[in-house]
Amino acid sequence: MSVIAEFTIPAGAFALGETFDRVPAVTVEVERLATHSREWVMPFLWFTNAEIEPITTALAADQSIDGYEFLDSEDDIVYFNVHWDEAVQERVDEIVDQHGIVQEATAVDGHWFFKLKFVDQTALEEFHQYFQRKEYAFELQRIYDGSAPKEREYDLTSAQRAVLVTALEMGYFDVPRNAQIGDLAVELDISTNAVSERLRRATKNLTENTLVVSSEQAKREIDDAD
Repeated sequence: MSVIAEFTIPAGAFALGETFDRVPAVTVEVERLATHSREWVMPFLWFTNAEIEPITTALAADQSIDGYEFLDSEDDIVYFNVHWDEAVQERVDEIVDQHGIVQEATAVDGHWFFKLKFVDQTALEEFHQYFQRKEYAFELQRIYDGSAPKEREYDLTSAQRAVLVTALEMGYFDVPRNAQIGDLAVELDISTNAVSERLRRATKNLTENTLVVSSEQAKREIDDAD
């Protein structure tokens, strides 16, 4: 059974630390290509809440970048092709060598977030132990079944996911609200009590499964997983 693990690592310990020092409000999203070439694992970056000149200046001074090319921009989003320095390439190599498939990589508030997929629990344990021995700053946040339906990633039932999505689409979470509990009940053809209960349970499960967990909790999750 495949396993998904979510990790964070400070930008200063991985990449773009100096860029975040210069433009701390920026958000970085990586476009990962399906390739075996280490140079093309994370070549394209979207910078949000960014302007071209400050980002260009920051990248030029960032030691984790060997070179870059401006590709496009729209509103507050700037698109670059970057060439990582050898240290970043080596860290990416180590992730791949430990059988971690990078499904998502983003950076915000000076920290990288990685969603990695492993073929099984053993591969995840070996990955975790390897980076613990190396004393890298990877911090395990959450693990879950990689073959589960999307709603099960956050311990949501289908009914709970449906009420959350309906509430979002109808404007229940807007300020001011554009829909009330009764409106959701009519749309879902259930009672207002059922809507209220599902919203509370869904919010609780979603919150518990998206908040940061401690290293000890994360270790217990690895040890206790089937």
